[in-house]
Amino acid sequence: MGLFSKLKEGLTKTKEGFVTKIENLMGSGKKINDELFEELEELLIQADVGVKTAVDLVEDLRKRARERKIEDASELKSVFKEIISEIMGSEEYGLRLKNNPAVIVIVGVNGVGKTTTIGKLAYNLRQEGKKVILAAGDTFRAAAIDQLEIWGSRVGCELIKHKENADPAAVVFDAIQAAKARKSDVVIVDTAGRLHTKINLMEELKKVFRVVSREIPEAPDEVLLVLDATTGQNAISQAKTFAEATGITGIVLTKLDGTAKGGVVIGIKSELNIPVKYVGVGEKIEDLREFNPTEFVEALFED
Repeated sequence: MGLFSKLKEGLTKTKEGFVTKIENLMGSGKKINDELFEELEELLIQADVGVKTAVDLVEDLRKRARERKIEDASELKSVFKEIISEIMGSEEYGLRLKNNPAVIVIVGVNGVGKTTTIGKLAYNLRQEGKKVILAAGDTFRAAAIDQLEIWGSRVGCELIKHKENADPAAVVFDAIQAAKARKSDVVIVDTAGRLHTKINLMEELKKVFRVVSREIPEAPDEVLLVLDATTGQNAISQAKTFAEATGITGIVLTKLDGTAKGGVVIGIKSELNIPVKYVGVGEKIEDLREFNPTEFVEALFED
């Protein structure tokens, strides 16, 4: 299945739970009034676009309708799509790997699909012919190390690990040394599932970054925050917290195919201006796809 078809299929629930309702609201012959705009705002909030984004988006739509003297609600559909397109932008955000070896640090709370994301990302990079080393930096969960080992075997990547509860920074140091010695192209670092309330874990994450930048001055190349699309608005608040603590370069949004809350992609871009770099649109190993904002908008609004 092609990239666009897979994305379109993955957005089915979001389309049904969000876009179709909006299109029905903007039906032919319906009057444009305050009630319509209030209902639209409500639908956007329900789709987890975020309150601020929903309010701003509706205000923009109201203004453009007035300026263009639009009277039939059906004419609002194309204007609404136009606004969403402007929010999302047209730039494709692939990985920007400049160092050799390049270092990608993966962060996020437990349960969002971090380990699976690392495995699928490693698979993508292996498909490009890159030699990848995985660093088992989540030393607090034995299961995380075991899962990563399984993924490493599956996609053909070496795993650098220490014992449970070892110092994550030491694991990362060893992984970078191994990558240099074996002339690997990329190191992908797993980290413990942190909650922003756990100050010691955030401090430990900063230590990991210090080790990375000491060994490779311009690294890490990417700091990717993994978010679960099914958590909707909660994903935006997680993104805000991690952005303050770690300086995120991009977001990986998992389980987009299993939720009607795909509007969160719009909220993240609008409120935080952090690029969504990958989306998970299925269970298969190849179902972590590079995010293309133009295709996202087309997939949402295409019949």
